[in-house]
Amino acid sequence: METHKQLIIGLFGFGVVGEGLYKVLQQTPSLKASIKKVCIKNTAKKRNAPEALFTSDKNELLQDPEINVIVEVIDDSVAAFDIVSTALKNGKSVVSASKKMIADNLPALLALQKETDLPFLYEAAACASIPVIRNLEEYYDNDLFFSEALLLAQQLGFAESNPKLDVEGYDALNKWTILLNHAYGIVSAPTEILFTGIQNVQGSDAIVAKEKGFDIKLIGQAKKLKNGKVAAFVLPQFVPLSDPLSFVKNEYNGVVIESGFADKQFFYGKGAGSFPTASAVLSDIAALRYNYKYEYKKLYHHQPHELSNDYYLKVYVSFDDWKYIPREDFEWIEEWHAQAERKYLIGVLHCNKLINNNWWKQNNTSLVLTPDAIIDDLDIVHLKKRSLELAGVI
Repeated sequence: METHKQLIIGLFGFGVVGEGLYKVLQQTPSLKASIKKVCIKNTAKKRNAPEALFTSDKNELLQDPEINVIVEVIDDSVAAFDIVSTALKNGKSVVSASKKMIADNLPALLALQKETDLPFLYEAAACASIPVIRNLEEYYDNDLFFSEALLLAQQLGFAESNPKLDVEGYDALNKWTILLNHAYGIVSAPTEILFTGIQNVQGSDAIVAKEKGFDIKLIGQAKKLKNGKVAAFVLPQFVPLSDPLSFVKNEYNGVVIESGFADKQFFYGKGAGSFPTASAVLSDIAALRYNYKYEYKKLYHHQPHELSNDYYLKVYVSFDDWKYIPREDFEWIEEWHAQAERKYLIGVLHCNKLINNNWWKQNNTSLVLTPDAIIDDLDIVHLKKRSLELAGVI
């Protein structure tokens, strides 16, 4: 019978997640994991743990040969990268919850993981309590028809110490950068992904959504196109009330994974908060007893996919004044409502028209994707445009 490895942990950060983890580990001796030292910024602050446990010197953890696992749950992404890279170079396994740090440094972290061949686990960074990375790595390893993954992050101030990250969508964008790698082998920077948060969505948009039987959510979506490449973005989207993603509220996340063999699967759980995050960190610590590592199968064992911007999107746009809307950017406009104080249209445009311009993020303009937003059959686009031209509509 395989003996489990004894884990001696150096913990960075003792906020809600760090303290939660400390308490749970004390109550779970079967895990064979104990915290030897905790590194914190402010040593004067009173904490619910023995004083001897704490230090403000990171090297007490990173240079200690007895510590074989570094767990990092701080919200300074620059410091976190330094901690994680030093720990791996010093022969220590690493568990991290810092989605921004991972998203910003993905190529460097992948190179380090390959070079050191050490476990670097971060389930907590994707959707807290939902084991989505492990599922993409293990369950969908050989499902080569993998076609679509949807992530929802409508957390509105629940997730981060900075609520702006949620409303403006950066939290979802960082998760999405991480998940694209495990789903498709795509290594990208957050800046390469078409994205905006829900800060521009108006009350009138919610009313229109309701009339049409929809909800508005912030959705990260990735879909394999007919050209074999992948469309990926994080944008507000109309979600039909019958769709499981419409049930996602507050700090919950929903993930839909659609693949060739398994069809659609829906994961639902808390994507934020101290205990859900601590539970994901704990599951990674438990996996380290077996020396579990991500194999990055889509990146190293299959042909990695590439991002593509060659597709069209059907969008709803609401605005105060027509002068802010470049109508010539649209292939066609299906619906427009100009009577009300707040005007809106539904139309189709090429993805590059959004990537290369900012009009849809300015002047009180709100853009929301329609439910089946991606159109990548160019024949249909040309045919539709031609029939509208013949009819004299455009």
